[in-house]
Amino acid sequence: MERTTASQPHILYVGATLPARSETFVYREVLGLRARGVRVSVASVHPPERDLKDPELDALASEAHVVYGRGPTGKLSTLLKGVRAHPWGPTRGLLETPPGYWPKYVLQCRAGQALAHRLRDRGVTHVHAHMAHVPTTIAMHCAEALGVPFSFTGHAADLFRDRAALKTKLRRAAFVACISEWHRSFYADLTGLPQARLPIVRCGVDLDSFDPIAPVDGRSILGVGRLVPKKGFDVAIRALPQVEGAVLTLVGDGPEAPRLRALAEEVGVADRVVFAGAQPNERVRQMLNEAALFVLPCRLAEDGDRDGIPVALMEAMARQVCVVSGDLPTIRELVVDGVSGVMVPPGQVAPLVASLRRLLSTPALRNRLAEGGRARVAEEFSLAVNLDRLQAAFAAC
Repeated sequence: MERTTASQPHILYVGATLPARSETFVYREVLGLRARGVRVSVASVHPPERDLKDPELDALASEAHVVYGRGPTGKLSTLLKGVRAHPWGPTRGLLETPPGYWPKYVLQCRAGQALAHRLRDRGVTHVHAHMAHVPTTIAMHCAEALGVPFSFTGHAADLFRDRAALKTKLRRAAFVACISEWHRSFYADLTGLPQARLPIVRCGVDLDSFDPIAPVDGRSILGVGRLVPKKGFDVAIRALPQVEGAVLTLVGDGPEAPRLRALAEEVGVADRVVFAGAQPNERVRQMLNEAALFVLPCRLAEDGDRDGIPVALMEAMARQVCVVSGDLPTIRELVVDGVSGVMVPPGQVAPLVASLRRLLSTPALRNRLAEGGRARVAEEFSLAVNLDRLQAAFAAC
C-alpha cells in the first residue's frame, strides 16, 4: 500500500472536465503545483478533453480518474459502486438542496464515495475542487469517505445559477479559495466564516506564457469567451455599426452562436464579425498579437448568471493588449478604469461605442492602459503569486 506522510501532501484535484480548453486556470494550478514538487492527482467528473495540442495536457487527460463514464449507464455504474463501497447514504447538504435536485445530489454523493474507494490506497491527504456545484459535492463526499479535509474554489454559474448546498460546503470546507474580495464577502455574508478560512487565491496567469506584445495599429477588436448571455457579445455586435472600419473577432462557442450570427446580419455588420469558434490556447495567444483592442462587455444575465473575474481578460492584459470590460464588482478588482483598462456600464451600447471610438483613435491612451493592464496582472494575478497563497492554505489545514 502506498503511504503519504504529513510532510508529503498528496492533493486530489476534482474538476468538471479536467483538463478542458476553456478552464485553463484549473490545469495551470495542477501543473504549477507539480512544478513546485507537490504531488497532485486529478479526477474529472466527465471525460477530459483530448487533443489539446499540448503533450503535457494530453498526458494529464490520460491519467485523470474519470468519475462518470459516458452516457446514462456510466452514471448508473458509478452509483452502484458508491452504494457497494459505502452503505450509508448522503446526509451532508441534502436538506439544504431543493427536493427536485435530490436525485442528482444523491448520485454526486455516491460518485464521491465511489471515487474515494478507488483511491483509498493512494495516500490522498486533501481533496480540492474547482466549481462549487457538482465537482465540490463529489469532492466533499470523497474527502469524507477518505477521512481527509477538502476545499474548493467557486467561480460564477456554480455559485448563482446552479447553486447546490453551498452553505453546507462553505461550513464543511477546511478553506474556500476566493478568486476576488467580492467572493470573500459573499461567502462571509452567507455563513459568517472568518477571513482565515477564506483566503484570496486568484485564478493566476503564467506571465512566462504571455510575453508583452508591441502595440498594434489598426481597428481589430478581439473577444474571447463562451457565447452565452453574460459575456455581452451581443452588445459588442450592436456597437460595431457605429465604430467605422472596426472588425470584431469572437473566439469561443456556445448556445448564443446562432442568435449572435443573426444579430450581425440584422444590424448590417456580418462582413465585419468573424466567428472563429473554439481555438487552442496557443492560437488565442497568436490572435492577441494581432488585436488593437480586447472587448468583453460582461453583464448580469437574466437567469442570474454572472462572471467572476474572466481569465480571458487577465490573459489579454498579460499580453499587454488594452481591454474594455463590462463594469461588474468582481472585475473592478482586475480592471481599474482609466488605469489598467476601460470599464463600461453593462448592457449599454452607447458607452461602449464611445469607448471603442476613443481608444481606436488614440494610440497613446491605448498603449498606456495596455501597460497598466500588464502591471496589474503581474502585481496581483500572476500564477506564481497565487500558487504561494494556495500552498499556504493547504499547509494550514
